[in-house]
Amino acid sequence: MEIKNLKKAADRIKKAIKEKEKIVLFSDADLDGTTSLIILEETIKNLGGGISALYFPDRGKEGSGLNEEALKFLKKYSPALIILLDSGIGNFKEIEKAKELGFKVIIIDHHEILGKLPVAEIVVDPKQKGEKYPFKSLAACGLSFKLAELLLEGRISKNIKESFLELVALGTIADKMPQIEDNKVFIEAGLDHLSFTFRPGLKVFFKFFEKETYSFSEIVQKIISTLQITDNKNHLTEGYLLLSESDEKKAEKLLESLLKKSSQRQKAIKELISQIEEKIVLSDSPIIFKGGEDIPSNLTGALAGRIYSKFKKPTFIFTIKKNLIRGSVRNPQEVNSVEALSHCSSLLETYGGHAQASGFTVKKKNLEKFETCLEEYFKSHE
Repeated sequence: MEIKNLKKAADRIKKAIKEKEKIVLFSDADLDGTTSLIILEETIKNLGGGISALYFPDRGKEGSGLNEEALKFLKKYSPALIILLDSGIGNFKEIEKAKELGFKVIIIDHHEILGKLPVAEIVVDPKQKGEKYPFKSLAACGLSFKLAELLLEGRISKNIKESFLELVALGTIADKMPQIEDNKVFIEAGLDHLSFTFRPGLKVFFKFFEKETYSFSEIVQKIISTLQITDNKNHLTEGYLLLSESDEKKAEKLLESLLKKSSQRQKAIKELISQIEEKIVLSDSPIIFKGGEDIPSNLTGALAGRIYSKFKKPTFIFTIKKNLIRGSVRNPQEVNSVEALSHCSSLLETYGGHAQASGFTVKKKNLEKFETCLEEYFKSHE
């Protein structure tokens, strides 16, 4: 059984390659999004297609998903086929704007559906209405891999398939998708030959850490923690630059820089967690709702995850930038955080994500009302 619209997406991309249309790839900036984009980029190039532009949003400035700033930059490539990876399912206004600018839009996403679908040409999301594919919890990189298989029509070489599966394994683990069914197969296959990878950006991790007698599983975690959050340079993530680097010496230099930044980031996370925990007063509130101007927007997810792990309450951590607030949510399996955000959506600018890990944007003037709305929602769902 095929995922709904996946073959339509493959056929549309083949048409674009054949007719030499411009193709733009846009993806979320985390490891799932980065690996999704690399898989599709390399597949299209293998088929002789060209990529006009690659774009990862800078989460600190743009949030996640298609946005006005991205469209301002990308409009010079229109008319073109734009493929949104690990994003797009909640970008209703932005996709309408993209169409007005002359883009044809394909969405390859795995996030929760927000009541309706955007008006894209093709939408692939296992959670959409009418989906008959039995497994709904694929990461975006898993969808990208399945799309690559359709595009390459069984002509995918052993080396390319193994290389793609390595990326799928890492992206799926990083995105905390359930390691069952399709995901279990991808993870086992990808990790099985990861230590024999020919991708320079991954080889350098083993070269660097094996000297220090790390175990295989520890190296996998080092890869994920280093590449999950990276800085954005000219609309490309440093994680993308490392994983797509073909020169091993250059990859070594990139890794050294990334490891230094990752170490500094982990130190900052520990300090911020300590500061946040000092402000948490044990009360009958069903949620933890904390933020500030000193919290970097690219760390809200990591902070929310760690705070939730300790206190076991739905956790909302946000950064305040002038009048706009961006935050991340982590919560237990029995509650769907996207449904909670949807309940309070009249107060929000944007929202979306997974049931247990989501994000939101809210204006400062609505922050207190938003907190009250969330408390009421979670009290009624205890």
